[in-house]
Amino acid sequence: RYPVNIVRGNTIGTAIGILPGAGADIAAWISYAVGKRFSKDPDRFGKGSEEGLVDAGAANNAAIAGAWVPALVFGIPGDSVTAIVIGLLLMKGLQPGPDIFLMNPEQIGALFLAFIIANLIMIPIGLVAIRLCAKVLTVPRPVLTPLILIFCMVGSFAIDNDPFALVIMMVMGILAWLMEENGIPVAPAILGIVLGDQFEKHFMTTMMKGDGSLAYFVSRPIAAVLAAITAVVWLTILVGLVRRGRQQEVPG
Repeated sequence: RYPVNIVRGNTIGTAIGILPGAGADIAAWISYAVGKRFSKDPDRFGKGSEEGLVDAGAANNAAIAGAWVPALVFGIPGDSVTAIVIGLLLMKGLQPGPDIFLMNPEQIGALFLAFIIANLIMIPIGLVAIRLCAKVLTVPRPVLTPLILIFCMVGSFAIDNDPFALVIMMVMGILAWLMEENGIPVAPAILGIVLGDQFEKHFMTTMMKGDGSLAYFVSRPIAAVLAAITAVVWLTILVGLVRRGRQQEVPG
C-alpha cells in the first residue's frame, strides 16, 4: 500500500548507510522525518501512522546493507555490526579495503553468497518474529511502560558505566515530553544530538585541511553538487513556509 514510502526509505537508508559511522538509527530517523514532511496526513505521525513505520523500517533495513560499502571498500565500519565483522575478517587474515577484491576475490564471492542466503533465511524467521513480537501489544501499558524505562536506564548506564548518564536521560526525557506537549518535533532534536558531535569533528578537520577557508567545502565536484542540493532543499522549505504564511493571512 505504500510503494513510494518503501522506495524513498530504501534510497535514504542506503545513502545514509554508506556514510561511515552513521548507522541504521540515523537513517530511520531521517527517513521518518522526510516521510512526515511529504505525507498527506502528517498529524498521524507519532500516533501509530503506518506510513511512518514503513519509512523508518525500510530505511533501517537498507542502511544495514549500505554500511557494507565503506566496510569492504575502505575498511571503515559503517555501523557497530560491520565493526564487529571487520574484526572477524582480520582474525581470519582478511584485510578489508581495496586490496581484498584483488588479493582474495574468492572470499568476497563467498561473502556475497552468505549475504544472499542470510536474507533468504530471514524471510521465514521474520514472519515468525512478527507474530511473536505482536504479542507485546497485548501487554497492558502500565506494565509495558516501566519495563521500557528500565531498559532505557540500563542502556544509558551501560554506555560509559556512569550514573550521571541516568540524570541526563531523565532530563532529556522530560524535555522531549515538553516538546511533544507543545507541538515541537522531537526527531530533528534527536538527529542534532546524535550527529552534532560528528559534525563538529568533521567540520574542524575540514577547516584545518582548508587553512580556514569555507570554499574548501565545495572545492570538489561531488561536494559542490551535494552543497547545491542542500541549498535547493533549504530554499524550497523557506519558500513553502512563506507561501503557507501568506495563505493563512486574513484579508483586511
